Amino acid sequence: MQNKKLIRFVESLILLPIATMSVPIGGLTQVRYSIVSSSQIVLSQKQNIEVPRLFAQNPVIDEEAINRKIKADAIDEYFKERDMPLEGTGMKMVLEAEKNDLDWRLIPAIAVRESTGGKNECKKVSNNPFGWGSCKIGFISNEHAIEVIAMNLGGNNPNTARHYDNKTAKQILRAYNPPSIVRRYAEQVISIMNAIGKPDVSEILATAKS
Repeated sequence: MQNKKLIRFVESLILLPIATMSVPIGGLTQVRYSIVSSSQIVLSQKQNIEVPRLFAQNPVIDEEAINRKIKADAIDEYFKERDMPLEGTGMKMVLEAEKNDLDWRLIPAIAVRESTGGKNECKKVSNNPFGWGSCKIGFISNEHAIEVIAMNLGGNNPNTARHYDNKTAKQILRAYNPPSIVRRYAEQVISIMNAIGKPDVSEILATAKS
């Protein structure tokens, strides 16, 4: 039974993206979690699972789609393990991060630091789990909030680009919430980012293909 579950998981990483190749690219929790502890372990366990055989049977594989799914699953798993309302928004966060050239872990980590993943989001406005605009700005949905936050942090809003354009994740965070307001805010969010997963998940795909 366990082997069947592992096979189904691997197939979901490899077979599902083939069917979705047309998809466009687009507080503080200290529990340790790494993407290596979920996706990579399952992929590397060779108990009756021949991952290379699955790749051989599917010569046309969208590796970007697989990487995207690994990232989205890592975000959603982090939220799920902690019973956070933003579970299910992982793919949206990944797509918007790609669209705005952001670290894929930045948006979910800010949400965790600001609202415990949506548990304690802004009270006076709707759908703002990021504390954006000092909790004075609401959005029509969490997905809309993700779009707006990513666009701004990526330096793609002319009104805020001077704060965020061409900056590292740490610099973005120091502009988002300066040390003069929250002394170690950037370090706290980066710690959450590292708990969600590694910056580069390509090694997981490489492990599966080896």
